[in-house]
Amino acid sequence: MKKNVLLIFVLSFFCIVEAQAEDNRWRINETGGISWIVSDQIPHRDHIEMSGKYISAVIRYGVNADQSFWISRDIVWPMLRTIPNNTHASLIRSFNVDPVTMISVNKRLVKEEKVTEIILNGKIEVKSTLNGTLELKRTLFPSTDLPVFGEKYELTNSGNKPVTIEIPEINIQYNTRPDEGVEGSYTLQTRSKNFGAFELQPKESVTFYLCFSGFKSGQNIVEPDIENELNKRNDLLTRFSQNLVLETPDEVLNRAFAFAKIRAAESIYQTKGGPMHGPGGLSYYAAIWANDQAEYINPFFPYLGYDYGIESAVNAYRYFAGFMNPEYKPLPCSIIAEGTDIWNGAGDRGDGAMVAYGAARFALSLGNKVTAEKLWPLIEWCLEYNRRKLNSQGVVSSDSDELEGRFPAGTANLCTSSLYYDALISASYLGESLGKNKKQLSVYRAQASKIKANIEKYFGAKVMGFDTYRYYEGNDKLRAWICMPLTVNIFDRKQATINALFSPELWTTDGLASQAGDKTFWDRSTLYALRGVFAAGDIERGLKFLQYYSNRRLLGEHVPYPVEAYPEGNQRHLSAESGLYCRVFTEGLFGIRPVALNSFLVTPQLPGSWNYMKLKKVHGFQKEFDIDVKREGEKIRLTVTCGGALIINKLIDNGSGQTVKF
Repeated sequence: MKKNVLLIFVLSFFCIVEAQAEDNRWRINETGGISWIVSDQIPHRDHIEMSGKYISAVIRYGVNADQSFWISRDIVWPMLRTIPNNTHASLIRSFNVDPVTMISVNKRLVKEEKVTEIILNGKIEVKSTLNGTLELKRTLFPSTDLPVFGEKYELTNSGNKPVTIEIPEINIQYNTRPDEGVEGSYTLQTRSKNFGAFELQPKESVTFYLCFSGFKSGQNIVEPDIENELNKRNDLLTRFSQNLVLETPDEVLNRAFAFAKIRAAESIYQTKGGPMHGPGGLSYYAAIWANDQAEYINPFFPYLGYDYGIESAVNAYRYFAGFMNPEYKPLPCSIIAEGTDIWNGAGDRGDGAMVAYGAARFALSLGNKVTAEKLWPLIEWCLEYNRRKLNSQGVVSSDSDELEGRFPAGTANLCTSSLYYDALISASYLGESLGKNKKQLSVYRAQASKIKANIEKYFGAKVMGFDTYRYYEGNDKLRAWICMPLTVNIFDRKQATINALFSPELWTTDGLASQAGDKTFWDRSTLYALRGVFAAGDIERGLKFLQYYSNRRLLGEHVPYPVEAYPEGNQRHLSAESGLYCRVFTEGLFGIRPVALNSFLVTPQLPGSWNYMKLKKVHGFQKEFDIDVKREGEKIRLTVTCGGALIINKLIDNGSGQTVKF
C-alpha cells in the first residue's frame, strides 16, 4: 500500500512539473537574466538581496494594481557596527524615496507610471512609461567596493513633441547617535546627481542618478561615480558568468546555476578581520559560521575560481583554528563582529565536524600545498575532538545541530556523524598528498569504517514505514536530514531513504519539510537531498524534483535564488544556500569528489532525456579544465581537457567513477 501511495504521489508530481512552466510569472530572457512582462498578474510584490564588499541591500519591489511601481530599500552597512556589538549589530536603515514621483513633465508632476517589464540579472532593471510619452529605465545595484547603493534612471522622450523635464535635487543626510555606534556617529546620505531642467526632443534621453551611502565619522567621503560603479558591478557579474559554466539541454537549470553563482559569491564583506562571507538576510554580516561558511560555501569556492571567495574561505578557517585548545573544548558556532567576538548560544552543534568536513574538502579541491599544510592542524584537531565526543554506541554526541534547537536533535544526530565520516575520508586523502604519517592515515581510514558501521547500527531504522534512518535516538518522524548519508556516499539504505524524501510525508510545494507533518522548510536540506539523490544514482527522479525546485525558485513568485527558510525569515536570500545549489551539479550530477591535491574522482550521472552535459572553465587543483559528457549509444563519453590538453577521453557506463589526475 505504501509503495502504491508513493507511486501515485510521484506520478502526479511529475505532471505538476510538466505544467509548471505555463504558470511561471518570470521568463528566461536572451540577455542572461530573467524577465517579468507585466500584464494582468498584479498586484505583486517580492524581495531580493544584493551585496558588495561594504554594503548589502534587501530591495522590496513590486507593481501595484494600477501598474505603478513600488519600492522600499533596507540597506545594510556591515562595518558600521552598532551597540551592543553582537551578531545582528550592522547599521540598517529603510529608504522609501522614489525620485520618479518628484519629476515634473511639462510643469506637472508625473501623474501616471505603467511598469512594462522588470529584469533581474545581478541587478534590478525596471522598464516603464510615464504619462504615456516617456520611457523610463531604472537600474538598481550595490557598489562592488564602496559603502554605496546606486540607482541609474534613464528617461527617453518616446513621443513626437519636445518635452520639458524637471528633475529635483535630493540631498538628505542623517547622523546617527554617537552612543549607539561602536565608532561613534555614522553619516548616511541620499543624494541625486544630474538634476535640473531639460528639454528633450523626440528620441532624446537624459540620465540621472541616486545613491545611498554610509560612512564613519572622519572617514574620507568620496563622491561616487554611479556610472563607474555600475561598470564595476557588470564586470564582476561577467567574471562570474564566464567561470564554472553549466551547459545542459535544460535552460532553466543553466540559468538557475548562473544566478546561484552570483548570490553565492557576492556576499563577502571586507571586515577589519579580513574578508568574511556572510549569509545576509538583514541579520548575518561581518561574521562566519561553522555551517554556512566552513561547511556549505567554502568547499565550493575553488571550483568557481573566485580569488576573493577563496581568500574568505582561508580566513574563515584561520579564525576557527584560533579556537583550538588542548582541553578540546568545542569550537564556537560563529565568530562575529568582524572577528572580535563569538556566539555560542546553541552550544556544540557538531561544529567540529562541520569545520573538519569543509576544511578537508576545500584544501583538496584548491590543490595548494602551502594552504593545505596550514589547514592540516585544524583538520587534525577537529577529528580528534569528534573522536573524543563518540558516545558508547560509537556515534558523535553534540548539544544540538545546525538548526540550533528549532527541532529536536537528541544527544547524537545523523548529520554530525555523517560529516565526521566524510571528514575522515577526506583527511586520509589529504594527508597522503601531504606525506603525513602513514600510521595516522591508516587510523583515520579505520575510524571511518567504524563510524560508517555505527551510523547503520545506531541510526538505521524503520520510520513511518520507510527503512531509512532515525535522525536521533527516539525519533519517530521522518526528518529532511536523513539525506545526509547519501551526500557522503553511504548508500546502504539509499532506495528507502530516497522514497522517504520524495514521499508526501516530507516533500512539499517548497521542497522538503524539516519534519514530517510540519510546514517549516529550509532549502539547505532540500539542496543536500537533491545532491545526495544524484550521487546515489536515482537520476530520473532527482532530475524531476530538481527541475520543479529550480523553476519555482528562478521563475515563480519569489525569485531568483534559493532561500533560507519559511516561516522563519520569510524566505530570505541567504547566500550559502546558493552555493549548495551549485554543489547539486558539481558533486551530484557530475560527481566531483577530490581525492588528492592534483586529482579527483568524477562520476557523471547523465539523465536519460539528455544527450550531453558540460561544466566549462572549472577551477580547482591549481588548474582550469572542462568536463564534457556525451551520450554514445548505451554508454557515455567522458572527456576532460585542461589547457588544450586531453586529460581523459573514455567511453564508460553512466554513473561509473573515473579518476582524473593532473
